[in-house]
Parts: sequence; C-alpha cells; structure tokens
Amino acid sequence: MKPIFARALVLGTSAAVLVLEILAGRLMAPYVGVSLETFTGIIGTVLGGIAVGAAVGGRLADERDPRSLLGPCLVIGGVLAWLSLPIVRVMGPRLGDGPVAIVTLTALAFLAPAAVLSAVTPMVAKLRLGSLDDTGSVVGGLSAAGTIGALAGTFLTGFFLVSALPTRPIVIAIGAVLIGAGLVVGWVLHGSKPTLYGAFLAGAGALLAVPAGPPCQHETAYVCVNVLVNDDHEDGRDLILDQLRHAFVDLEDPTNLDVRYIRLLADVAAAMDAPGAVLHIGGGGFSFPRYLHHIDPASSHVVMEIDDVLVDINRDELGLVTDDRMEVVVGDARRSVVDQPDDRFDLVVGDAYASQSVPWHLTTREFVSQIDRVLTADGIYVMNVIDGGDSRFARAELATLGEVFEHLAVILPPGGVVEDRPVNQILVASHAPLPDIVVSPGDGLLRVGPIDDYIDGERPLRDDFAPVNLLAA
Repeated sequence: MKPIFARALVLGTSAAVLVLEILAGRLMAPYVGVSLETFTGIIGTVLGGIAVGAAVGGRLADERDPRSLLGPCLVIGGVLAWLSLPIVRVMGPRLGDGPVAIVTLTALAFLAPAAVLSAVTPMVAKLRLGSLDDTGSVVGGLSAAGTIGALAGTFLTGFFLVSALPTRPIVIAIGAVLIGAGLVVGWVLHGSKPTLYGAFLAGAGALLAVPAGPPCQHETAYVCVNVLVNDDHEDGRDLILDQLRHAFVDLEDPTNLDVRYIRLLADVAAAMDAPGAVLHIGGGGFSFPRYLHHIDPASSHVVMEIDDVLVDINRDELGLVTDDRMEVVVGDARRSVVDQPDDRFDLVVGDAYASQSVPWHLTTREFVSQIDRVLTADGIYVMNVIDGGDSRFARAELATLGEVFEHLAVILPPGGVVEDRPVNQILVASHAPLPDIVVSPGDGLLRVGPIDDYIDGERPLRDDFAPVNLLAA
C-alpha cells in the first residue's frame, strides 16, 4: 500500500470519529442536556471505543489479510454512523439524565462506530510494515495522519459544520462517504464486488426511515429551537430550546407572564422605583425585557445574547423590535460586560442558560464583581437559578453574591419547600437595603436578611473552582 493512500485512510477515519464525537453532543442534548457531564461522558466513551477498536483491529490484522478487512470496516463504520440516529431517537427519551444515562446513550449510539473506524489504523500499519528498518517512520507517519485527521474533524465540525448545517444531514453524509470509500477500497485491495454489500446497505438504510427525533424548526450553533403555539393562548408562543420550555411570549400582550420565574423577576422590579437602565444577561425569548419596556417605555435595556440566530428568531417569529431603548449585544456575556461603563445600570438580570444550567463562567465571584462594577450604588442584581434537593448550587451562588454584596435575599418555591426535582430559585443582591418585595404566595416565598442558615457553609464559586454541573440538581 502506498504511503499517501495509507495516510489518507487513517486521516479520514480519524476525522470521521471526531466529527461523530462532536455531533453526539448536539444529537443527545434534547435528552441529557448540555453540560460538563455530557461532554465528559461522550469524550470518555468515544475514547473507550477508540481503544477497543485499536486493540481488536490489531489482532484481526495479525490473523487475517488486512486487504480483506479494510473495505468492510469502512462500510460497517458508515452504516453504524447512520444507525446512531435512530438509536439516539429511540433510546434518548427512555434513559433519563445524569452520568449513567449519558454514558449509556453514548455507548449505544457511538461506541461501535468509533471502535470499527479506529480498527483501520492497525490494519493499515500491518500492510505498510515491510521490514523492521522502517517501523518508526511508518508508525510515526500513521500516528501523525491520525492526529491531523482528528484535528481536522474537530475544527471543521465545531467551527463550520454545526453552524452551517443541521446535525442529521451531516451524520448521513459522513456515513455515505465512509460507505462509498469502503466499496472502493474493498474493490481495489481485495476485488470485493459492491453488489455483495447491497442487502446489508438496504437494510441499514431502511432504518433511517425511523423518525428523525424531536422536530427542530431551527438548529443554531448552540441549541435546537422550536416556536410553538401555546395550547391555552391563541396569541401565545412557547420557545422550546432542546426540548425545554424556556420562555412564553404573548404577541399581543407583553404583560401576560405565563412563566413563574418571570413573574418573580417582575416582583423584584416592581419593588424598585422604576429601574431606568436594565442589563439582561441572556435573552432567550426576551419576554422580561419586553415586559419592562412595555410597562415603562422610558426604561432602557441592554440584552446580552450569545446566539445570533436566536435573536433573529425572536425578531422574525416572536415580534421582537429593537431600537435605541432595546439594544441587543450578540456575544458571550462574560466578555461583553467588560465593555459596559461603570455605574450604568439600576438593575441587572441574570438569566443565561445552556440547556438546564447556568454557564459556569457566569457564576463566579470574578463575574459578579463585573456586575457590581456596572451597577449603580443602590442597584440590584437578580439572578434566576434552577436547582433542587439540597440546592448546593443555589446556596453556593448565594454565598458568592455575599462576598460582593451586603444585602441578600432568595425567593424559594411556594411554602419555602425545595423539592428533589430542579425548580427556579431567584437570588437577589444589592449594596443597599433591599426594597419591600411582594411575592404572590402561589409563586414563591421570600427570605430576606441574614440567610447564612440557608447557605449552610457552601463554598463561594471562583474562576478556579466552579463545578456548577456537579452542584446543581
């Protein structure tokens, strides 16, 4: 086998494995969320597949002629890539969430294609090793080709493919390229006729007829977005991000707040003397900025939203109108907030989410210090967190706020009872004594004043220690 052909095979299969690994996060997000646990489970499981494939592929290469194995490996790898789609679709809703579910779903869908495609490298090495004199150059060259392929697959997918194309067609295309390459390699190296694969491919291809999964009207670089008509309000629209309802927008009445935590944010704002300038960390459905702008047209709003496509969806489908009093800053809030002047905002609202959790770098003391810098002397920072059970994340975040601000409060679920399941908790912080916040008993219970008993010794979050995904329920 010529060196360039061998390296091309290793480069291509390594790239395919990394493309599937990155796409696994997008395919699985509607079922297991987007978190450190998700990517840890995916990376670890795919690495396990690579190890298994390398070991088994090397043994098979010693027992059989690799020329007869390379074509089938590519074809089977392509078919298994295809099968990952119906596997995620069928098994995703049945496994729940958490580390065990993440690893199980990844193993069912992506362990096999990673293993089969990783078996190509030792088979190619067996064909290339003509003598012990060139072992180093052969193994080194193939290792370099595999690494370059992995890098190419990573950068191409993460920086270009995911933002340009829906995930499912990318997986189908990868599978088709692998199958086509396998047919050619099998014909060239072993004389295998493509017709021998016909029945196998037909059966596997038929499985692609399994429904693609939850409908995804828009697929951005970050989430799957659906805008649905609300069942109870003809003019209402529900914004669904990765299968979770993130916002409700009444196209005719911005004061119709159908989401509990938005009503709690409104209760905090109502206790203030007309917050004139408001900074929103996270846009989502823009329901709260629109509400405040509607009840106080003189107020001004800066909304930081990382997803430019989501902003366009709000404009096109949810009636968002931006002007000099409703400014949208597209970009990561951690970077964007440093461009804001000191003492500009009377109210800062923290409501940024990546699936079910707050991005960790928006929870730390370093970030809260930036919020403090842009707040006026008596301004208020109000933050929406989702936590439950022992609420370790909510308590750690409250401890973090307490390192910067003197006055704290938390709005707990009705009755002050935090259930085992995740629920919205609203954290409030300020340098000045907090105003009288009136909360409907049906929405929550306000706890004000010294709340060290609620924090209960939980450690504040910092840039070098912020395990948000592990702390949150």
